[in-house]
Amino acid sequence: MLSLTALELHNFRSYSHFKHDGLGSLTIFIGNNAVGKTNLIEAIQLLTAATSFRHPLISQMVKQGEARANVRGVIEGDGRRLDVELAMEGHSKRFSLNGNRKKAVDFMGTLPSVVFTPDDLQLVKGPSALRRRSLDALGCQLSRNHYLISKDCEKVIQHKNKLLKEEADPLLLESVNEMLVICGSQLIAYRAALARRFLPLIEQRYCEIAEGEPAQVEYLPLGEVDAEGNSPFGDMTRDQWRELLGEKLSAALPREIARGRSLIGPQSDKIAFKIKGMPAAEFGSQGQQRSLVLAYKLAEVAMVEDVLHVKPVLLLDDVMSELDGDRRRAIVNYINQDVQTFITTTHLEYFEPALLESADLIRL
Repeated sequence: MLSLTALELHNFRSYSHFKHDGLGSLTIFIGNNAVGKTNLIEAIQLLTAATSFRHPLISQMVKQGEARANVRGVIEGDGRRLDVELAMEGHSKRFSLNGNRKKAVDFMGTLPSVVFTPDDLQLVKGPSALRRRSLDALGCQLSRNHYLISKDCEKVIQHKNKLLKEEADPLLLESVNEMLVICGSQLIAYRAALARRFLPLIEQRYCEIAEGEPAQVEYLPLGEVDAEGNSPFGDMTRDQWRELLGEKLSAALPREIARGRSLIGPQSDKIAFKIKGMPAAEFGSQGQQRSLVLAYKLAEVAMVEDVLHVKPVLLLDDVMSELDGDRRRAIVNYINQDVQTFITTTHLEYFEPALLESADLIRL
């Protein structure tokens, strides 16, 4: 089992310097608000998932007044020792593994991570973009191709929106649509394949947390639904998605020109959460919605382990205070299943004495 055994920061966020060796299976960072607990969670995510849940500019991660920042860590297990590092300066960031420079896409999957923050509690009732981003973040850790295609799509859609705002020639827009058909159909196919394996895990975890109550989670390509609120599309190949997306983009182009923005593509995909057949965002209680989010995160852990055959690091940033006792216990059950876990908190009262005895407490 791989785990992060050391963490060191230089001029990262609020830290001039932070170093801790001998990290074990459970680490709890405790301190008042605004002391930098979340910065540590972000640093660990950067060294594992090669991304940040904050989606920051590089300059925002460098301590104010400094020119550069470094985040270093040691990953050990299975007879291996990996020295990992992220260096940030100006507009660039550089990953390295055992002293050899790596691209972010090559860095992913070495030791994956699943992060759970208070903002994730909006996954059920928040905007669709939040759910798409979360699904892609998981897909990017599981597949190099998912990462590359999602980045290509993002660039093409941004370029198309720029052209639409500039009232570009329709012929130029049609050529951009051709590129969007290629990468967009591939991204939808990747998302659909991921959803077929991942979404049932969310339903299973929710049933366990909610003591048998059923939930349904469905991926809705292009955001389209039938009369029952389900996707009108069955299992389709990439070529079938390419043909369908091409037809819809051609039909939508006059409307897109009139409105000045892209309307059709993977950026219109949705993920629907239902409880007992009813939309969870509108009809679910706060407790049900939070159970769905917790089930989502625990399903991520299971999915990573199932696909990559490695237990991911679990990062819990100040979420224990947001959950009630039953949901905290559901998390603790996973902590006790050999999943290396890092938790930030302002109080220790949320934790059982037995758990605290096994934890490495770091006061900030």
